[in-house]
Amino acid sequence: MFIVANRVPVASGWEDTFEERFRQRAGQIDKQPGFVSMQILKPVSEGVPYVVLTTWRDKASFDAWVGGEDFKLAHSNPMPGEAFDGEGKLEMHEVVIAAEAN
Repeated sequence: MFIVANRVPVASGWEDTFEERFRQRAGQIDKQPGFVSMQILKPVSEGVPYVVLTTWRDKASFDAWVGGEDFKLAHSNPMPGEAFDGEGKLEMHEVVIAAEAN
């Protein structure tokens, strides 16, 4: 498994707009080959970024999505600069240990 965490510092007052953009695109990313899951994590403390967490079968699946038309469409109309409190950060991880409830 391959997990991508996109940390997005959303400015105060822009939270609903940010979340709604993902609601409007719900159901699109899950059509991508190798896609496993996505979670949008809303911070419960001030000054902490949102985290857009996507899980993929492997890095090649993620790379194929980033190079595809759906990715371009999803990112073709970005929110204005004032919607963010700084730069986002993209982190990529390979799962080496996983546990799930029975």
